[in-house]
Formats: sequence, structure tokens, C-alpha cells
Amino acid sequence: MIPLQDIYHARNQIYDITHVTPLMTSNQLNQLCQNQIFLKAEHIQKTGSFKIRGATNKVKRAVADGASLVTAASSGNHGQAVAYIANLLGVKATIVVPEDVSNAKLAAIKGYGGEIVYCGTTSHERIPKAKQLAATHNGIYIPPYDDPLIIAGQGTVGLEIIEQIPDVDAIVVPVGGGGLISGILSAVKQMKPTVKVIGVEPETANDTFLSLRNQSITAISGTNTIADGLRTTQPGDLTFPILLKTLDDLVLVSEEEIKQAMVFVMERMKQVIEPSSAVSLAAILQHKLGLKDRKIVSVISGGNVDIRNLDKLV
Repeated sequence: MIPLQDIYHARNQIYDITHVTPLMTSNQLNQLCQNQIFLKAEHIQKTGSFKIRGATNKVKRAVADGASLVTAASSGNHGQAVAYIANLLGVKATIVVPEDVSNAKLAAIKGYGGEIVYCGTTSHERIPKAKQLAATHNGIYIPPYDDPLIIAGQGTVGLEIIEQIPDVDAIVVPVGGGGLISGILSAVKQMKPTVKVIGVEPETANDTFLSLRNQSITAISGTNTIADGLRTTQPGDLTFPILLKTLDDLVLVSEEEIKQAMVFVMERMKQVIEPSSAVSLAAILQHKLGLKDRKIVSVISGGNVDIRNLDKLV
């Protein structure tokens, strides 16, 4: 795990950039789920997702090390975060995006001053390209999840949850490359090891599920899940061992279940969330956790939705 002191240090590094996001509740949601549910509202975080936490921690270190250029490979949210903090700190950012990147996320990256390079449709294709660009132009590559500084930054979500609800019973987290959940695990299991941390993946993007079952990193060929932020082909070399050792459970949700969760949040709570963040709530709504009468936090990881495609998502 990432040392707890590193996560506290990350919070000191990012406090002037990021928000301490609130917890949202719904009486109807509590009744439907037979639990007390809290939504950790990272969809209203700076740049629209939790990614700004890790990106700020890593890019600040890169700038301190003398970087004048940073690169990233991202389906959108990580790229937005890197472009935003790089622009704020006065360094250039080149973001390698998939060819099918959403228009909303693309516009945001450009709006934050990021230069765009298109490459393939999977992280397996994007990451080597971003690394190559950094090496060619004397820059520093900013990983989306597989980096101690990134993981420590995302772990600040866990710090906030424990401080906001000291008697929380379980935390449910979307899983892509594993940066967010490994950071939360590192914070929570060192602060309150009895708190359950449960991951959720789309059924069609189940690389971490397969890896945990096989007890070794297992890749998938690709996925077209609507949860575009979770379209990784395999968990990270650094993140997976943390999950293998400390994760309490991982469940899968269908595309239809993801859509239902998005619709519920929009209709009943008047919040726009992206499909990747809806997976955690989908697992709760479908009673896949085996918990009752508990305090459960569902991490809503992002809210960057292309409104023009909203009808297709719901």
C-alpha cells in the first residue's frame, strides 16, 4: 500500500487546487437499497472528476523537477486534469486521447490549454504514445493510475470519507486501472481496517475481476462499455497488488444496470453523472453487496458527460 503519510502529504500538495467534495443523500435511495447511502460527489470536483487530485500531486512534482512539458494518455478525465494543472503551473501539456473520445471531454481538454494527439481506442495503444512524446520532447509522462504520486493523490478521497463519516461501514468504488480504489484502500485500510472497500466493474470491462480470480494480472482485448473511463485492458502493476492484498470484494454490473443508475441520479437527485461513476451506485441499487442497514458511501467519480449523447446513455 501507499504509506499513509504520503497520502497526507498529497493532501497538503493539492489543498489549494481541489475541493473537499460533499456527500449527497436521498431518502428514496436509502429505502430502495435498505441501507443509508451517501454519494461522494467527485462529479462536482474541479475539472469534473477525482482525477485532478492525483494529477495535481504528480504534475507539481514534475514541475519541481524542472519539467516544461508533461504528457498523458487519457479517455478524457485524466487528460482534463493534467491539462488544467499544467496550464495553471505554466507548463505545456500534450494529451493522447482515443479516436472515439467524447466531444465534451475533448472540448474541455482543449479549453484547459492541452494539445491533442489521437491514438487508437485503448489505453494499451495510448500509453506508449504518450511516453514516446515525453521522451522525444524532454517532457515527463503523467500516468493515469500506475504511479505512487497519482495513487496518493486519489487516496485523499479516502481521507475525506473517513473524516466525513467516521462510522462508515463500506465504500464502493468504480474500478478502471485501479488508481482511485488503490488510493482509497491505502488510506482507509490504514486508518480504519474494518471498513469494507468494494470495487465495481462493467461486465464487459472485467480485467480486474479476471485478474483477481486468476491472482495475476490478466488482460482483455478491449471493450465498448458506455463507462468510457473504465475501458482499461488490464490493472496496473502498482495498483493490482494493493487490490489483491486488501480489497474486500469486486462485483460486476451490466450496461443496462449502469444506465438505470444514471437515470435514478438524474431524475431523483437532479445530478448529471457519467457512466463510469454510475457503476458503484448500480451495484448498490441491484443489491449486489450483500449488506443491509449499513452506512455505505458510493464514490461518484466524475460528471463529464457529452450532453449531445445523453439520450444514448440513458
